[in-house]
Amino acid sequence: MSFELFLQYLTNGISLGSLYALIAIGYTMVYGILKLINFAHGEIFMMSLYFGFYGVSVFSMPWYISFIVAIGMTALLGMMVERAAYKPLRESPRITIMVSAIGVSFFLQNLAIVLFGGRPKAFPNVRLLTEVMQIGSVSFQRLTMIIPIVTVVLLFALLYLVNNTKTGMAMRAVSKDHETARLMGVDVNRTITITFGIGSILAAIGGIMWGAKFPQIAPFMGVMPGLKCFIAAVVGGIGNITGAIIGGFILGIGEIMLIAFLPNLTGYRDAFAFILLIAILLFRPTGIMGEKISEKV
Repeated sequence: MSFELFLQYLTNGISLGSLYALIAIGYTMVYGILKLINFAHGEIFMMSLYFGFYGVSVFSMPWYISFIVAIGMTALLGMMVERAAYKPLRESPRITIMVSAIGVSFFLQNLAIVLFGGRPKAFPNVRLLTEVMQIGSVSFQRLTMIIPIVTVVLLFALLYLVNNTKTGMAMRAVSKDHETARLMGVDVNRTITITFGIGSILAAIGGIMWGAKFPQIAPFMGVMPGLKCFIAAVVGGIGNITGAIIGGFILGIGEIMLIAFLPNLTGYRDAFAFILLIAILLFRPTGIMGEKISEKV
Protein backbone atom coordinates (compact mmCIF):
# COMPACT_ATOMS: atom_id res chain seq x y z
CA MET A 1 0.00 0.00 0.00
CA SER A 2 1.35 3.41 -0.97
CA PHE A 3 1.77 6.15 1.63
CA GLU A 4 -0.79 8.34 -0.18
CA LEU A 5 -3.39 5.57 -0.08
CA PHE A 6 -2.66 4.99 3.60
CA LEU A 7 -3.28 8.69 4.30
CA GLN A 8 -6.54 8.46 2.37
CA TYR A 9 -7.75 5.61 4.57
CA LEU A 10 -6.45 7.30 7.72
CA THR A 11 -8.37 10.53 7.06
CA ASN A 12 -11.54 8.51 6.44
CA GLY A 13 -10.95 6.56 9.65
CA ILE A 14 -10.44 9.71 11.72
CA SER A 15 -13.61 11.23 10.25
CA LEU A 16 -15.69 8.13 10.99
CA GLY A 17 -14.16 7.79 14.44
CA SER A 18 -15.08 11.40 15.21
CA LEU A 19 -18.72 10.69 14.39
CA TYR A 20 -18.72 7.59 16.60
CA ALA A 21 -17.11 9.63 19.39
CA LEU A 22 -19.72 12.41 19.28
CA ILE A 23 -22.61 9.98 19.54
CA ALA A 24 -20.82 7.83 22.15
CA ILE A 25 -20.57 10.82 24.49
CA GLY A 26 -24.36 10.76 24.86
CA TYR A 27 -24.23 7.15 26.05
CA THR A 28 -21.41 7.80 28.47
CA MET A 29 -22.94 10.97 29.99
CA VAL A 30 -26.27 9.28 30.72
CA TYR A 31 -24.53 6.21 32.15
CA GLY A 32 -22.23 8.37 34.26
CA ILE A 33 -25.21 10.02 35.98
CA LEU A 34 -27.99 7.40 35.92
CA LYS A 35 -25.99 4.18 35.43
CA LEU A 36 -28.40 3.61 32.55
CA ILE A 37 -27.63 2.48 29.01
CA ASN A 38 -29.94 4.65 26.91
CA PHE A 39 -30.66 2.20 24.09
CA ALA A 40 -32.90 4.80 22.44
CA HIS A 41 -29.88 7.04 21.74
CA GLY A 42 -29.47 5.65 18.21
CA GLU A 43 -33.08 6.56 17.47
CA ILE A 44 -32.56 10.10 18.82
CA PHE A 45 -29.69 10.32 16.34
CA MET A 46 -31.99 9.06 13.56
CA MET A 47 -34.75 11.56 14.37
CA SER A 48 -32.30 14.46 14.12
CA LEU A 49 -31.68 13.53 10.47
CA TYR A 50 -35.38 13.60 9.69
CA PHE A 51 -35.79 16.96 11.41
CA GLY A 52 -32.98 18.38 9.29
CA PHE A 53 -34.31 16.76 6.12
CA TYR A 54 -37.84 18.13 6.49
CA GLY A 55 -36.62 21.56 7.48
CA VAL A 56 -34.86 21.89 4.12
CA SER A 57 -37.15 19.91 1.80
CA VAL A 58 -40.61 20.73 3.17
CA PHE A 59 -40.27 24.05 5.01
CA SER A 60 -37.67 25.42 2.56
CA MET A 61 -35.37 26.66 5.30
CA PRO A 62 -31.75 27.48 4.51
CA TRP A 63 -29.69 24.42 5.43
CA TYR A 64 -27.91 26.15 8.33
CA ILE A 65 -31.22 27.31 9.87
CA SER A 66 -32.76 23.88 9.36
CA PHE A 67 -29.83 22.17 11.06
CA ILE A 68 -29.96 24.52 14.06
CA VAL A 69 -33.72 23.92 14.41
CA ALA A 70 -33.11 20.15 14.09
CA ILE A 71 -30.53 20.26 16.89
CA GLY A 72 -32.98 22.14 19.13
CA MET A 73 -35.84 19.75 18.36
CA THR A 74 -33.60 16.75 19.02
CA ALA A 75 -32.57 18.17 22.40
CA LEU A 76 -36.25 18.68 23.23
CA LEU A 77 -37.05 15.11 22.13
CA GLY A 78 -34.27 13.71 24.32
CA MET A 79 -35.53 15.60 27.36
CA MET A 80 -39.12 14.50 26.67
CA VAL A 81 -38.00 10.88 26.48
CA GLU A 82 -36.26 11.23 29.85
CA ARG A 83 -39.30 12.80 31.48
CA ALA A 84 -41.81 10.34 30.00
CA ALA A 85 -39.97 7.01 30.03
CA TYR A 86 -37.16 7.20 32.60
CA LYS A 87 -38.11 9.66 35.34
CA PRO A 88 -41.18 7.67 36.55
CA LEU A 89 -38.98 4.58 36.87
CA ARG A 90 -36.00 6.21 38.55
CA GLU A 91 -36.50 4.34 41.82
CA SER A 92 -37.19 1.03 40.04
CA PRO A 93 -34.61 -1.72 39.49
CA ARG A 94 -32.15 -0.96 36.69
CA ILE A 95 -33.44 -3.82 34.56
CA THR A 96 -36.85 -2.10 34.52
CA ILE A 97 -35.36 1.16 33.21
CA MET A 98 -33.30 -0.75 30.64
CA VAL A 99 -36.43 -2.49 29.33
CA SER A 100 -38.10 0.92 29.15
CA ALA A 101 -35.13 2.22 27.09
CA ILE A 102 -35.48 -0.68 24.66
CA GLY A 103 -39.21 0.04 24.41
CA VAL A 104 -38.53 3.71 23.62
CA SER A 105 -36.10 2.59 20.90
CA PHE A 106 -38.76 0.46 19.17
CA PHE A 107 -41.38 3.17 19.69
CA LEU A 108 -39.26 5.84 17.95
CA GLN A 109 -38.44 3.49 15.07
CA ASN A 110 -42.10 2.78 14.42
CA LEU A 111 -43.09 6.39 15.01
CA ALA A 112 -40.62 7.38 12.29
CA ILE A 113 -42.22 4.87 9.91
CA VAL A 114 -45.68 6.28 10.61
CA LEU A 115 -44.63 9.94 10.38
CA PHE A 116 -41.99 9.83 7.65
CA GLY A 117 -42.64 6.60 5.76
CA GLY A 118 -40.47 3.51 5.42
CA ARG A 119 -38.74 4.43 2.18
CA PRO A 120 -35.17 5.75 2.44
CA LYS A 121 -34.77 9.45 1.70
CA ALA A 122 -31.82 11.42 0.40
CA PHE A 123 -30.38 13.82 2.95
CA PRO A 124 -29.94 17.38 1.59
CA ASN A 125 -26.65 17.91 -0.20
CA VAL A 126 -24.76 20.86 1.30
CA ARG A 127 -22.13 21.80 -1.23
CA LEU A 128 -20.06 23.65 1.35
CA LEU A 129 -19.63 20.38 3.28
CA THR A 130 -19.44 17.83 0.47
CA GLU A 131 -17.10 19.68 -1.87
CA VAL A 132 -14.06 17.51 -2.67
CA MET A 133 -10.66 18.89 -1.67
CA GLN A 134 -7.26 17.76 -2.88
CA ILE A 135 -4.04 17.79 -0.87
CA GLY A 136 -1.28 16.23 -2.93
CA SER A 137 -2.64 12.93 -4.17
CA VAL A 138 -5.11 12.61 -1.27
CA SER A 139 -8.69 13.68 -2.05
CA PHE A 140 -11.48 13.98 0.49
CA GLN A 141 -14.69 15.86 1.21
CA ARG A 142 -14.34 19.08 3.16
CA LEU A 143 -16.59 17.45 5.76
CA THR A 144 -13.85 14.88 6.44
CA MET A 145 -11.72 17.68 7.90
CA ILE A 146 -14.61 19.50 9.57
CA ILE A 147 -15.87 16.50 11.59
CA PRO A 148 -12.72 15.95 13.73
CA ILE A 149 -12.39 19.70 14.36
CA VAL A 150 -16.02 19.94 15.51
CA THR A 151 -15.56 16.87 17.71
CA VAL A 152 -12.47 18.27 19.43
CA VAL A 153 -14.10 21.69 19.95
CA LEU A 154 -17.23 20.11 21.44
CA LEU A 155 -15.10 17.84 23.65
CA PHE A 156 -13.26 20.80 25.18
CA ALA A 157 -16.52 22.73 25.56
CA LEU A 158 -18.12 19.77 27.32
CA LEU A 159 -15.12 19.21 29.61
CA TYR A 160 -15.21 22.92 30.51
CA LEU A 161 -18.93 22.65 31.26
CA VAL A 162 -18.47 19.58 33.45
CA ASN A 163 -15.39 20.81 35.32
CA ASN A 164 -15.87 24.58 35.59
CA THR A 165 -19.57 25.42 35.85
CA LYS A 166 -22.30 25.02 38.46
CA THR A 167 -24.23 22.76 36.12
CA GLY A 168 -21.17 20.58 35.66
CA MET A 169 -20.62 20.47 39.42
CA ALA A 170 -24.23 19.36 39.83
CA MET A 171 -23.70 16.64 37.20
CA ARG A 172 -20.65 15.34 39.01
CA ALA A 173 -22.47 15.38 42.33
CA VAL A 174 -25.48 13.52 40.94
CA SER A 175 -23.19 10.95 39.31
CA LYS A 176 -21.79 10.08 42.74
CA ASP A 177 -24.97 9.92 44.80
CA HIS A 178 -28.47 11.19 44.05
CA GLU A 179 -29.63 11.43 47.66
CA THR A 180 -26.54 13.24 48.92
CA ALA A 181 -26.68 15.65 45.97
CA ARG A 182 -30.34 16.35 46.75
CA LEU A 183 -29.50 17.05 50.40
CA MET A 184 -26.81 19.49 49.27
CA GLY A 185 -29.41 21.50 47.34
CA VAL A 186 -28.86 20.09 43.85
CA ASP A 187 -31.98 19.86 41.68
CA VAL A 188 -31.46 16.24 40.62
CA ASN A 189 -34.37 16.10 38.16
CA ARG A 190 -33.24 19.26 36.38
CA THR A 191 -29.63 18.04 36.22
CA ILE A 192 -30.62 14.71 34.70
CA THR A 193 -32.87 16.42 32.14
CA ILE A 194 -30.04 18.79 31.16
CA THR A 195 -27.73 15.81 30.75
CA PHE A 196 -30.17 14.14 28.37
CA GLY A 197 -30.51 17.41 26.48
CA ILE A 198 -26.75 17.81 26.05
CA GLY A 199 -26.35 14.19 24.99
CA SER A 200 -29.13 14.63 22.43
CA ILE A 201 -27.52 17.81 21.08
CA LEU A 202 -24.28 15.92 20.49
CA ALA A 203 -26.20 13.07 18.85
CA ALA A 204 -27.95 15.61 16.59
CA ILE A 205 -24.70 17.28 15.55
CA GLY A 206 -23.20 13.86 14.85
CA GLY A 207 -26.37 12.82 13.01
CA ILE A 208 -26.38 15.85 10.73
CA MET A 209 -22.73 15.33 9.82
CA TRP A 210 -23.45 11.63 9.33
CA GLY A 211 -26.27 12.52 6.93
CA ALA A 212 -23.99 14.86 4.99
CA LYS A 213 -21.34 12.13 4.75
CA PHE A 214 -23.69 9.18 4.10
CA PRO A 215 -26.72 10.91 2.51
CA GLN A 216 -29.45 8.32 2.97
CA ILE A 217 -31.84 8.24 5.90
CA ALA A 218 -34.34 5.57 6.99
CA PRO A 219 -36.27 4.74 10.19
CA PHE A 220 -33.94 1.89 11.16
CA MET A 221 -30.69 3.61 10.28
CA GLY A 222 -29.91 4.43 13.93
CA VAL A 223 -29.64 0.79 15.03
CA MET A 224 -26.13 -0.07 13.85
CA PRO A 225 -24.51 3.33 14.52
CA GLY A 226 -26.17 3.30 17.94
CA LEU A 227 -24.74 -0.12 18.77
CA LYS A 228 -21.30 0.84 17.50
CA CYS A 229 -21.25 4.05 19.51
CA PHE A 230 -22.31 2.11 22.59
CA ILE A 231 -19.37 -0.22 21.92
CA ALA A 232 -17.08 2.82 21.51
CA ALA A 233 -18.24 4.08 24.93
CA VAL A 234 -17.56 0.67 26.52
CA VAL A 235 -14.13 0.42 24.87
CA GLY A 236 -13.13 3.84 26.18
CA GLY A 237 -14.65 3.26 29.60
CA ILE A 238 -18.34 4.01 29.82
CA GLY A 239 -19.00 6.95 32.09
CA ASN A 240 -15.77 8.69 31.01
CA ILE A 241 -16.15 11.45 28.39
CA THR A 242 -12.53 11.36 27.21
CA GLY A 243 -12.76 7.57 27.08
CA ALA A 244 -15.76 7.81 24.74
CA ILE A 245 -13.71 9.96 22.36
CA ILE A 246 -10.80 7.50 22.46
CA GLY A 247 -13.13 4.54 21.93
CA GLY A 248 -14.78 6.25 18.98
CA PHE A 249 -11.47 6.90 17.26
CA ILE A 250 -10.25 3.35 17.90
CA LEU A 251 -13.44 1.90 16.43
CA GLY A 252 -13.60 4.22 13.41
CA ILE A 253 -9.94 3.92 12.44
CA GLY A 254 -9.97 0.18 13.12
CA GLU A 255 -12.94 -0.38 10.80
CA ILE A 256 -11.40 1.57 7.93
CA MET A 257 -7.96 -0.03 8.35
CA LEU A 258 -9.56 -3.48 8.34
CA ILE A 259 -10.92 -2.70 4.87
CA ALA A 260 -7.60 -1.16 3.80
CA PHE A 261 -5.34 -4.06 4.78
CA LEU A 262 -7.79 -6.96 4.50
CA PRO A 263 -10.18 -6.04 1.66
CA ASN A 264 -11.51 -9.62 1.54
CA LEU A 265 -13.02 -9.00 4.99
CA THR A 266 -14.99 -5.93 3.92
CA GLY A 267 -18.26 -7.80 4.50
CA TYR A 268 -17.23 -8.36 8.12
CA ARG A 269 -16.70 -4.68 8.83
CA ASP A 270 -19.55 -4.50 11.33
CA ALA A 271 -18.34 -7.68 13.04
CA PHE A 272 -15.07 -5.90 13.91
CA ALA A 273 -16.92 -3.72 16.44
CA PHE A 274 -18.42 -6.72 18.22
CA ILE A 275 -15.11 -8.61 18.24
CA LEU A 276 -13.49 -5.53 19.78
CA LEU A 277 -16.26 -5.40 22.40
CA ILE A 278 -15.73 -9.04 23.35
CA ALA A 279 -11.96 -8.53 23.60
CA ILE A 280 -12.37 -5.47 25.84
CA LEU A 281 -14.85 -7.25 28.11
CA LEU A 282 -12.48 -10.22 28.42
CA PHE A 283 -9.23 -8.37 29.07
CA ARG A 284 -10.27 -4.95 30.45
CA PRO A 285 -13.95 -4.95 31.42
CA THR A 286 -13.84 -1.36 32.71
CA GLY A 287 -12.58 -0.05 29.36
CA ILE A 288 -9.43 1.93 28.60
CA MET A 289 -10.16 4.83 30.96
CA GLY A 290 -12.89 3.31 33.10
CA GLU A 291 -12.70 2.76 36.84
CA LYS A 292 -14.08 -0.03 38.94
CA ILE A 293 -17.27 0.99 40.72
CA SER A 294 -18.68 -1.06 43.56
CA GLU A 295 -22.35 -1.86 43.10
CA LYS A 296 -24.79 -0.73 45.78
CA VAL A 297 -26.65 -3.54 47.44
